This record gives sequence, C-alpha cells and structure tokens, in this order.
Amino acid sequence: MHLPLTSVLVGYAVASVIAFAAYGLDKRAARLGQRRTPERTLHIIELLGGWPGALLAQQFFRHKTRDQSFRLVFFSIVALHLAVWVWMIVR
Repeated sequence: MHLPLTSVLVGYAVASVIAFAAYGLDKRAARLGQRRTPERTLHIIELLGGWPGALLAQQFFRHKTRDQSFRLVFFSIVALHLAVWVWMIVR
C-alpha cells in the first residue's frame, strides 16, 4: 500500500512540530532543574518523522548540540530516513 506523498509530508510536518515542542520543553526543564524528557522519547519522535523539527530545535534552543552519543543516534536516524527516501526514488 502506497501512501500519497502529501500524507507523508503532512506526517513529517506534524512530527516535526511535536519534536520542536518536545526539545523546547526539555530545554526549559533543564534550565529549571525539573524532570527531563527521556532521550529515548526524543529519538522516537525523530524516528517517526520529526527529525527536521528536531534539527531546527537543536539550533534554535541550542539544545543537545554537544552530547556526542545523542548526536550519533540522531544523525543515524536522519541517515536512515534519507536512505529510505533514496530507495523509494530509485526503485
């Protein structure tokens, strides 16, 4: 079953807004010494298509930009998404 491109792009947009908000809330919690959003949760949102919003949030909030292990997982998720797009285009 093939999803229309529009549906996929809307999914990416919705997941990106959620990711951006999650990063913002986590940054706020970090500054206030409150309970943080688990990294696993942030990565799941990225994996579900929110990586563009997460990338923007990292730069906007200056959040999660130094944690090398976090960034390795993040960029692995980005690479996975790009590989799937390339596969879909060339198949």
